[in-house]
Amino acid sequence: MARTVQADPRSVVPMSMAGLAAAAAVSEPTVMRFCTALGFDGFQSFKLALAQALAIGLPVTHSAITLTDSVGEVAMKIFDHTLTSLDLARRSLDTEAVAAAVELLLAARSVLFIGLGASGIIAQDALQQAVLLGVPCAAPIDLHQQFMQASLLRSGTVLVAISNTGRSRSICEIAAIARAHGATVLAIVGGPSPLANEAHVAVVLRTFEDTNIFTPTVSRLAGLVLIDILATAIAVRRGPEHLERVREMKEALADWRGSLPEGREASPEQSEPHRS
Repeated sequence: MARTVQADPRSVVPMSMAGLAAAAAVSEPTVMRFCTALGFDGFQSFKLALAQALAIGLPVTHSAITLTDSVGEVAMKIFDHTLTSLDLARRSLDTEAVAAAVELLLAARSVLFIGLGASGIIAQDALQQAVLLGVPCAAPIDLHQQFMQASLLRSGTVLVAISNTGRSRSICEIAAIARAHGATVLAIVGGPSPLANEAHVAVVLRTFEDTNIFTPTVSRLAGLVLIDILATAIAVRRGPEHLERVREMKEALADWRGSLPEGREASPEQSEPHRS
């Protein structure tokens, strides 16, 4: 299936599902499974994304890595694949859903981030951004800890559940438990899914993600960008006082680790905590 698309992606755009199935010598259900494995909710959305990728000159289908590729070819293919996927995520992003997510997080007394594998890395990055969010945050790595902390959430708290497939059973069950105890659930997913259905707000990040052994996990990169978007928007919404405190913290941190620009010093108040 993938080889057929890769061989002539432009010819696929006008095809029907039956036509593509015939060209690839597979069944129509196989075509549908191929599309959903890439993170799309159907054949038409796959064709639209393919047409868009071809239009911007970075056809993701050309980024398939082979055993005979040189290091230079691998590098260029991964860059092409990543740039195309991030562009897809940007153009398909529902900014109204992002705005709704910002409102949920602004109103939260605390936030719990959960995820497994690559999605767990996004959760850990979100924890790094906790200073911008301005409320207590947690992102336990251990699945049991995720379950226990989610069980203790109550009204006024937010669970951010991250899963590209949106079908990880453990994450879906933890989200359901948190919601049952009164927490608000924000899902970050790759498309329509059980986890998106469980959430009060779902932000969809569409990328060219599949399970090929050589395929870079671009969904993780898109998730990291979304966390930056949420954290920055929330910091701005919290107002000048919050931003000034963040600025002071950043400057003090830069002074502490010796990375302030040459000739610039932190204020005495900022330097005081690490004097002895």
